[in-house]
Formats: sequence, structure tokens, C-alpha cells
Amino acid sequence: MSRTTAVTALVATAVLAGGAIAVPAQAQPHTAPRPAVLTQAAPAEKASPVAAKSTRQQTLQRARTWLTANGGRQVPYSQSKTWKDGYRQDCSGYVSMALRLAKPGPNTVALAKTRSLTRPIAMNQLKPGDLVIDAIGDGNSRHVVIFEKWNNAAHTSYTAYEQRGRHGTDHRSLTYGLKSGSQYKAYRPVQYGD
Repeated sequence: MSRTTAVTALVATAVLAGGAIAVPAQAQPHTAPRPAVLTQAAPAEKASPVAAKSTRQQTLQRARTWLTANGGRQVPYSQSKTWKDGYRQDCSGYVSMALRLAKPGPNTVALAKTRSLTRPIAMNQLKPGDLVIDAIGDGNSRHVVIFEKWNNAAHTSYTAYEQRGRHGTDHRSLTYGLKSGSQYKAYRPVQYGD
């Protein structure tokens, strides 16, 4: 078997086996063109969701819209329905709308764990537009709210926007995450760039 035939057979065997091979130039006859290096394509990776750039103020402005979007009333809560804008009517759908994430929005666990969306911060670092998330439990116990402001210098409560069961969109004073051992943790949306 000639050297060219042996190299061709080796390349064909590698291709059929799904492998990759690079043939060194010295294994080729001097007059033959160099064969291309064969590579096996890497499997496609699922891209992490990425939030569009936005400001804290824009997030809070969008959050306010659901307070009166239902004919002057708040958007009703539902884990199975989507609102006219295409976002789920639950807490994570509401936050996704305010952050302008892909519709119908990631769930609460994804909001807390997807680093292309949020990163953990300390509760005392909360700024307007940050999130307070309980990502533990099931769909009936997990929750997320949008922090607006501290109510006092002691940080014993804060005002937030939320979409809550049996009520709908709300803007009220909360203490989620402020007690020792709370499952609620603070997160900063990466879209703010800080």
C-alpha cells in the first residue's frame, strides 16, 4: 500500500468513527496538496438567558405599570395565565416583565441561579431595582419581589413591588429576608452593570 493510500484510509476510518485527525505534512508525498484538518463539531450548548441593558429607574417604572394595567386595577395573580404583554401573571413573570427578560420569563429559581441574569449580594447592599428572592421550595412557596427603597435608616423594612397570590400586583412595605435564617436572599440584576 502506498503512503498516500495509507493516509487516505486512515482519514476515512477516522471520519467514519466520528473522530478527528490531523495529518502531518511530512506524511504526504511532496507533490500532493495538504489535506484539510478534520474536526468534529462540538455539540451546541444551550445559551444562558441574557437581559437587555436597562436602568434601575426603568425597571421600577415598568413595575408600576401592572398596578393599573387591568382597567385601572392591578394585574390579577395567576401561575397559569399570561398577561396581555406576554408575561406570566405570577411573581417571576412580573419581575421578568419589569426587567425586560424573554417572555414569558424565567421562574424564580432561574432568576436566582442564572448568573447571566443576577448575582447574589448582601441584604444591606440592596438598591432600587434589585431583587429579594426565596428560591427554595415549590411553586407555592418560592417568591421574588423588586426592592424600591429602605423605609428607615435602621433597615428594618423596605418598600417593594410584588405580584402576590390572591391579590395581584402590589407596592407595599415588606421585611422578607431581614430576619436571621430567612430563605429570602438579595440579588442584583447584572443588566445594571454595577
